Amino acid sequence: MRNQSGWTPAWRDVAPRDAYDIVIVGGGGHGLATAHYLAKMHGLTNVAVLEKGYIGSGNVGRNTTIIRSNYLLPGNTPFYEWSLKLWEGLEQDINYNAMVSQRGVLNLYHSDAQRDAYARRGNAMRIAGADAELLDRDAVRKMVPYLDFDNARFPVRGGLLQRRGGTVRHDAVAWGYARAADQRGVDIVQNCEVTGIRIEQGRVLGVETTRGFVAAKKVGLAAAGNSSRVAAMAGLRLPIESHVLQAFVSEGIKPLIDTVVTFGAGHFYISQSDKGGLVLGGDIDGYNSYAQRGNLGAVEHVLEEGMALMPMIGRLRVLRSWGGVMDMSMDGSPIIDRTPVAGLYLNAGWCYGGFKATPASGWCFAHTIATDEPHPFSAAYRLDRFATGRLIDEKGQGAQPNLQ
Repeated sequence: MRNQSGWTPAWRDVAPRDAYDIVIVGGGGHGLATAHYLAKMHGLTNVAVLEKGYIGSGNVGRNTTIIRSNYLLPGNTPFYEWSLKLWEGLEQDINYNAMVSQRGVLNLYHSDAQRDAYARRGNAMRIAGADAELLDRDAVRKMVPYLDFDNARFPVRGGLLQRRGGTVRHDAVAWGYARAADQRGVDIVQNCEVTGIRIEQGRVLGVETTRGFVAAKKVGLAAAGNSSRVAAMAGLRLPIESHVLQAFVSEGIKPLIDTVVTFGAGHFYISQSDKGGLVLGGDIDGYNSYAQRGNLGAVEHVLEEGMALMPMIGRLRVLRSWGGVMDMSMDGSPIIDRTPVAGLYLNAGWCYGGFKATPASGWCFAHTIATDEPHPFSAAYRLDRFATGRLIDEKGQGAQPNLQ
C-alpha cells in the first residue's frame, strides 16, 4: 500500500568501536545466534559481530533449509534435539517470521540391512526424546506416491520419518537473529574482514580488520568454511577441510511435495519451497575449495540421483544454484570449544549439519564463551578429541571428510 516505501533498517549499520568485551568473527547464522544468546541468556551486550561481507551472504543463505534431529550417537542426539526445540520457539523468541515449517523429514530405506539400521537410529532418537516412526513400503507410498516404487534400480522398501523435522527460510534466520541481537545492544558490523588475530603471552588481545584494530577480552571464531584460514591467524591448524556443497532450485510448480524426502541409496534430498520451486541437493564436490561455486560433475551426480528416485523431475528446468563452503571435520561432527589460546574460542566443523544446528550452536557457543565451560549439550564437541581418539563418527566414514 506504501509502494515499498517507509521501511526502516532491521538493524543498525555501525562502524566498529575500538574495544569490546567479546568479538564474534563471522556474521552467519551461528555467529549471530551466539551474539543473541550472549545478550539474552548471559546479559553480555558489549559484543560485536564482524562480517567480512553482508549479513546472509555466507552459508546461512546457501543451503537447502532443512531442520531435523534424526541422529544416532549420544554425542549428537541431545544437541540436535535441543536445536530442534529452539527452532520450534524461535519466531516467538526473536519476534521474526522465519517461516518455520514442520512438514516432516522422511529418510527412505532400500534394503533389509538399511531398515535395521534405521530402526536402531529411530530407537536412539526416541531414547533421546526425539520423535521417530519406522514406515513400511505401503505407508511411504501413501505419503509420497510420486516416487518410482515399481521400476526403480533401488526399490523403496520404507522409511524413517521424523514429523517434527522440516524447513525454515534460511536468510530470514540471519535477518531475525541480527535484528534481535541489535535490539539488545550488539553491534553488527558488515564489510569488516578480519585479517589477523593479535596474541600476547598466550592470550588474545583482539583482531586486526580492514577497518582497523578491534580490541577484545574474548574472541569467538564462527567462520564456517573459512574457519581454517581464520584459525591459522592464531597459529592453529584445524582438523578441517573446506569443500563446496551445491544446492538447486527448479522452476515453480503447483504443490507436489509436502515433506522433505531423502534418498537412501545415495545422497539426495528434496523439498518444495513456498514459492513452488523444488529445492534439492546432494554430495559435496570432491576437491577442496574456498570458492562459492561448484563444478558440473557434481551437478550431474546430484541430478542423476534425483532421477533415480523421482523420474518426473526430468521434465523440470533448474533455475538457480549456489555453492556454500562446508567446513568438513575428520569425523563428520562439529567443534565447539576453547582453544589453546586464552580468550579464543572455536565454533567450526559443521559439515552438512550447519543450518539445522544454528540455534543450539549459538546457545552452546554463547555458554562456552560466557562461562569458560562447555555446555552439557556440546560437551562431546571438543577440539582435542582428534588427539585423544574420542571421535563422534556418526556415519562411520573415518577421517574422510569428502565421505561424511
